[in-house]
Amino acid sequence: MKKTVFTFLASGLIMITGLKAQTIQEGKSHLYAKRYNSAKSVFEKLLAVNPNSIEATYWLGQSILEMDEIASSRRAAAGQLYSKALQTTSNAPLILVGMGHVDLLDNKPADARQKFETALTMTKTKRGDDPAILTAIGRANVDAKNGDFQYAIDKLQAAADKGEKNAEIFLELGNAYRKARPGEGGGDAFKSYKKALEIDPKFAVASLRLAQLFESQKNHELILEYLNESVTRDPGFTAGYFELFYYYFLRQKNEEAEAQLNKYINSKPDKDIQDEFLYAQLCWVRKDFACAITKAESVIAALGEKTKPKVYRLLADAYFQKGDFASAKKYSDLFFAKKNPDDYISYDHKLRAEVLSKTGGTKEEILNNYIQGVELDTTVADKVDFLKKAAADFKEKKWRAEEAIILEKLIATKPKPIINDYFDMALAHYFTPNYEKTRETALKMIELYPDQIYGYEWAYNASITMATDTLRAESSRDSIKVAMTAPDALKMYDFTKADTVKYRKQYLSSIKFLAQYYINIAKDKEKSIEYFTKWLEVDPANSADITKYIEQIKKMPATKQSASGTKPGASSGKVKSPPAKAVVKTKPSTSLKTMYSKA
Repeated sequence: MKKTVFTFLASGLIMITGLKAQTIQEGKSHLYAKRYNSAKSVFEKLLAVNPNSIEATYWLGQSILEMDEIASSRRAAAGQLYSKALQTTSNAPLILVGMGHVDLLDNKPADARQKFETALTMTKTKRGDDPAILTAIGRANVDAKNGDFQYAIDKLQAAADKGEKNAEIFLELGNAYRKARPGEGGGDAFKSYKKALEIDPKFAVASLRLAQLFESQKNHELILEYLNESVTRDPGFTAGYFELFYYYFLRQKNEEAEAQLNKYINSKPDKDIQDEFLYAQLCWVRKDFACAITKAESVIAALGEKTKPKVYRLLADAYFQKGDFASAKKYSDLFFAKKNPDDYISYDHKLRAEVLSKTGGTKEEILNNYIQGVELDTTVADKVDFLKKAAADFKEKKWRAEEAIILEKLIATKPKPIINDYFDMALAHYFTPNYEKTRETALKMIELYPDQIYGYEWAYNASITMATDTLRAESSRDSIKVAMTAPDALKMYDFTKADTVKYRKQYLSSIKFLAQYYINIAKDKEKSIEYFTKWLEVDPANSADITKYIEQIKKMPATKQSASGTKPGASSGKVKSPPAKAVVKTKPSTSLKTMYSKA
């Protein structure tokens, strides 16, 4: 009789254990499918029945870490859960690993490693380490940016070597390989995910990871193949539909995107008002901004203060696109007041700069938004692209001083700036106007690109403009700045004389200036005649006037130094000034209202 009772009790325990395992698995299925609220609800219900459930506590913490909340809030909530559980469960190893996971996310790798190793020591048996603890350690390191991916691989491989047919082990092992060796489409990560699917053909998250594996290679055919495979393996796989929605959304295939969005919504057990935000995005990409605004504002009406900052971002953009700049500023202000540090990108500052430019923002405010925005980009390519857009915006507004600041930052950011970058900066400085910075930039072009005309030309343009401004201000031709123009004119002359046909415009500018400089400033009669003669050779249309100038100069008294001696800027002795009509008026070598073509 006792044996019968014992058998009945044992059978009951098996049933209860099986029910619990099934329920835990249900919560994990929600978690893998990105139904985080549902996962959290399952584990909370389990803990309501058994507050000391170590497994339910661990997975509740994992669900909290995945919620759509500010990362610091998620880490704090999970940390509080695990910390309390450590006290009530006498430092249960699985909870200890969960706490180590939070430590890693809080950038405390040494504390995390200590907890991981302690958990392994506590669970080690004659058969070796516990596969569940090894898998949890691997998951923690893969999830954290500063996780030790090789350490994760070692622990997960050790779990796999136990011979257990556990798809989760191979899923996490694939994740570890993917993080450690991004871009290996056909490598160990691929094999691990395939192994997970061999063990559990309905384990759709492994197919999703296969799709993500090929994102770095931009292999869109395989990405789409594996995304479709994920929802084929599990028709209720919410995460697969979500990724398919964004796959089509980003390619502006709106009908396909909407179809996947509806499948995504229908795959979830509960209605979520935030799904209206996804519809708002779809309206936005269709440029139906009125629809986008209506959908997004319905989210705000339902959630109030709990509204996610990304909703305010979309509204700021949609109102800006509609031309309602006051409303755009209202929502831009709200976004920045409530912004989530984990969902905060350079575009936010670009949009704010554009909004401020339409609503009375100062140049300093707008410039600062661009400067702050570029700091948010993580790659050099993204920084360069952002700075180019910022420079273009300032150029369009004709705010050339701000454009020059951005272009200086662009040149400092690019690994290999090109001549166009320096050329653009030279022009931005010129139109600021900041002629000294123009000349400085042009001289840098000469240094880096001595075989191109642009540096020589713009050094001369800057110098002659400064000289002209000085003459106007001081009413004096004997100006130091006028004399300083001569070296730049000589450099341009030396460069252009090799091909006076190709560079006729610049050649003429340089010899015109030098002809008048040597007679009016350097007082070198012979040198002046030399350049007037060169001018005559290439400008026969004005030969009568040029010849007249030459004849007038020849009749002037001899200077103290001959053509062989005078250097630009050196005085050759005082002589009587030539007739006023012998003075050749010069100007920059091109119309400064016209953009130059670039090399």
